[in-house]
Amino acid sequence: MHEIRTPMRTVTGLAALVLIAAASPSTAASPSTAVSRTPGGHVEGTLPSGAAYVIDTPGHWNGTVLLFSHGYRPAGSPNPAQNAPDDQVKKELLGEGYALVGSSYATTGWAAEQAVPDQLDALDTFTTKVGKARRTLAWGESYGGLVTTTIAERHAERIDGSLSMCGLVQGGVANWNSTLDPVFALRTLLAPDSGVRLTGFTGEADARNAADRLGGVLTQGQSTPTGRARIALAAALHAVPGWNDPKQPRPAPDDYPAQQANQYAALTGLVQAPAFSWRQEAEQRAGGSMSWNTGVDYSAMLARSSQYKEVKALYKTAGRSLRADLNALAAAPRIKADPSAVRYMTRNVAFTGRLTKPQLTIHTTGDALIPVRAESAYRDTVTAAGRTPLLRQAYVDNAGHCTFSTAEQLAAVHTTERRVTTGRWGDTSAAALNAEARHSDPTTAARYEGFRPGPYPRPFDRPDPRRPR
Repeated sequence: MHEIRTPMRTVTGLAALVLIAAASPSTAASPSTAVSRTPGGHVEGTLPSGAAYVIDTPGHWNGTVLLFSHGYRPAGSPNPAQNAPDDQVKKELLGEGYALVGSSYATTGWAAEQAVPDQLDALDTFTTKVGKARRTLAWGESYGGLVTTTIAERHAERIDGSLSMCGLVQGGVANWNSTLDPVFALRTLLAPDSGVRLTGFTGEADARNAADRLGGVLTQGQSTPTGRARIALAAALHAVPGWNDPKQPRPAPDDYPAQQANQYAALTGLVQAPAFSWRQEAEQRAGGSMSWNTGVDYSAMLARSSQYKEVKALYKTAGRSLRADLNALAAAPRIKADPSAVRYMTRNVAFTGRLTKPQLTIHTTGDALIPVRAESAYRDTVTAAGRTPLLRQAYVDNAGHCTFSTAEQLAAVHTTERRVTTGRWGDTSAAALNAEARHSDPTTAARYEGFRPGPYPRPFDRPDPRRPR
């Protein structure tokens, strides 16, 4: 099944893979001992966990508070509190009368136990320092989209609705399995005797060494037609689109060499950080490897991919047998997971789909880091739970991860709030969202389009009976 596009009626961005643990219900935050205030309704402070928080309020509050969850920050990086995606969106929302709150999370890296309780504590702090909101909307991008969806599923009593932007809504277990597939294919097909470790790292240095070794193999592979065909196959297993960098021109639908070059660049970024160093830290938190590919049929996965025609064409150009390489993947020794690590990830970062409040998700169609097919995984999970009326999904025609315009983000916030206040979704078509975007901010792009992504390569949710073998 391939992605389906319908014509846009109006045509007018590496952030991070993410995961987040389920949290116990928050308790009210005690007054901070490190609070600073500046004129204009700005409050900063520290939560009991040590996480920072920031609150901004407008001169005339409309009664809605937006709880923003930020994206992934690598371990050891700066960790400030954040309550909006960027300064321009913050300015516009404050001008419209919204109050804004968000925390930093107590740790960087794969903050599996910290983000949700810290966000709920930040919300409690807002109530203490500003007042009780009439409406509370949770929203977030990338890593924060997963935080937001966790709040929506497990702490729905604290919010009235939610908005996930370019979020890892397939959940952490599915994400890590899908991240394993392309590097398994690269190692098997480009360096079968290399012994490059893909999981179960002994430490950060071990992960960096594995990344460097596979990165070198990837670079060498790109220099030959056979290597390029195999790289395209690996990219297809992760649903990496052929246009994923907005700084590059969009390749024509049949310009497979250009599409493959873009996928190579995206896989280079995946190898440099998420597939190895970020995985190592996540494994350390989980107590072992949470990924497996036992029992996986890579031939079937490729057949469902929208990149299937590209892969076949590149193999034909290279004069190589695609079937032989798929057989090699099938015969290669598989990777097993640590059952306790899978239980950790399933318990903390897999979804049930049992929404009780409305949620809107938006995603760029050319996202290589969290491919747009993640939305299919959550759609199917929500459908299986019987909660389809509560979910709407919309797509922006652009390359890159979280590369939304100010107008597109404002339109998504307004649409979510309208559903909360009226009890009805109304028109959420691409044309309606573009009209709302142009009205909200006529100076930036409105690029929503009718689109339906194909199936996620390897879905997994909390009720899913599939487990590592």
